[in-house]
Amino acid sequence: MNEPYQRKGILTGLKVIDFSWVGAGPQLGRELAAHGALVVRVESHKYPCILRLGPPFKDNVPGINRGAFGMCFNTGKYSVCLRLDKPKGRELAKKLIIWADVLTQSMTSDVMAGWGLDYEKVRQFKPDIIYYSTNQPGLTGPYRNFGGYGNHGAACAGFESVAGYPDLYPDFVPSAYTDFICPWFGLTALLGALAYKRRTGKGMLLDQSQWQAGANFLGPALLDYVVNGRIATPLANRDPQNCPQGVFRSRGEDRWVAIAVKDDEQWQAFCRVVAEEWTGDARFATFASRKENEDELEALVGRWTANRVAEDVMRLLQSAGVPAGMVQTTQDLVDHDPQVRHRRAFEWLEHKEIGLALHNTPAYRLSKTPHHLLKAGPIIGEDNEFVYREILGLTDDDIGDLYAEEVIDTEYDAPEIRKPNS
Repeated sequence: MNEPYQRKGILTGLKVIDFSWVGAGPQLGRELAAHGALVVRVESHKYPCILRLGPPFKDNVPGINRGAFGMCFNTGKYSVCLRLDKPKGRELAKKLIIWADVLTQSMTSDVMAGWGLDYEKVRQFKPDIIYYSTNQPGLTGPYRNFGGYGNHGAACAGFESVAGYPDLYPDFVPSAYTDFICPWFGLTALLGALAYKRRTGKGMLLDQSQWQAGANFLGPALLDYVVNGRIATPLANRDPQNCPQGVFRSRGEDRWVAIAVKDDEQWQAFCRVVAEEWTGDARFATFASRKENEDELEALVGRWTANRVAEDVMRLLQSAGVPAGMVQTTQDLVDHDPQVRHRRAFEWLEHKEIGLALHNTPAYRLSKTPHHLLKAGPIIGEDNEFVYREILGLTDDDIGDLYAEEVIDTEYDAPEIRKPNS
């Protein structure tokens, strides 16, 4: 096979067919590709992944290949167009599955089954497949056909009930929260399945519920209810174990610093840094009294931070052993943070439509087999020729017929994309 990129990494040789879309599923395939796996993502112009349709767009110009999410969640993958609603499309999909070691998908249980590509059907023609499925409820149970996104997952996993401020309840977790939890559970399980297959030659189904993955991060609150009957409620930025804890305004426009003081030892260190008369007030002498007077204490802390640069506050408190961190903007992360730069958290790659673009790298480092970002997130159908010709062995006439029959669709089938609020 004449692959256009030379792959490197611990997963070199692993072949993945990726039917997932939106957030949670594609990120797992991205991590596999960064460590050497050959990942082929199945897409369609006519029914594109919604991440290709949403902002932010490069230069604020909408386009199916101009969205940041669709690009960054699919770094290193090959993209092919394939209409799974057509019989020939499903036959080609089966050939790609036979070629692959791993299948990933993130649809509700009825979608892949409707195409004849659910695990039970797939294992009949590919017995050793590792079939990774991630969706909101999991593949079984009374809610198995519930369709939604990470925002719904955050609600169903319980996060919306504890997020925000008590006087603004219920609030909204400002991200598709479970989309950024689930890939790491899935990646761990998938690596275990690969180790099992290496020993036994057998595949398996990995059925991930995004609700359950999210609920893991509410473990203490769930235990508190089971043991003590207490139902968790929003606490804003506060914490039962810390005082003061909050996000406080600092010098400059919309600049903030987060501070958390756990115990009396940290409180004394905090007081030495602040060196204000109010730190010796009897109302703040013990943890219990600080909690009783938390509103007043937070106001005083905020008054102190307001006249100081957030980064200076962070450094002063950290050097004294007090947890503190400046609230960084995207500009801070990309242009100024020395730790982010040292770890090469972002790399510039040439994207075929929008040009040089920033891509995030894996947040972990393997010392002997480091990651390698081979290619930018693909434009839709970018790799039709390579996949259909080199992997499946189709001829020019075969591919031409597939275009003519719209089994492989084109940009002419893509929906119109408008600017936000237009």
